[in-house]
Amino acid sequence: MLDITAAGLLLTDPLGQLRLLAATSGATRELELFQLQADEGPCVDCYVTGQPISVADLRAETSRWPRFVPAALGAGVASVHAVPMRAAGIVLGALGLFGSQPGELSEADRLVGQTLAHIACVAILQERAPTPSMVVPRLRSALTSRVIVEQAKGFLRARLDVSVDEAFFAAAAVRACQRPII
Repeated sequence: MLDITAAGLLLTDPLGQLRLLAATSGATRELELFQLQADEGPCVDCYVTGQPISVADLRAETSRWPRFVPAALGAGVASVHAVPMRAAGIVLGALGLFGSQPGELSEADRLVGQTLAHIACVAILQERAPTPSMVVPRLRSALTSRVIVEQAKGFLRARLDVSVDEAFFAAAAVRACQRPII
């Protein structure tokens, strides 16, 4: 889905400490844990600032993260992008996107990454199974949202001359941002 090699998900615990929630590989798991232990790196900075971090070439960031950069380069990571995970205006963690080659994420990939972080927040915050009285309104809302997304997708595709996939992710992300998470 994205032009990356691996991903990792850091989430705060009830005491406000970042913890590793998931990683797509063992090497990514070790690198995310290293960030937490060293208390430096793009995912840590993303969480602290609440802002996306995009590093196209890690070799240029040795002074910024003197311990993280050598560890990342040693693990075969050349670029890192991190997006914040938010709910109700509160930063809950960061989604780290790791590339094996230097390079920027495209605008579409950045949007997909932020959308994935949003979806992860929704999934994490969903604590209880829906009751029957909740199902019908949710289905109605989902269908309404789908219609809106489809209309927006068509508009974006025609107006901006982008692919169907790019238009869908952009429309879905905008729609997701318009609704409160909790």
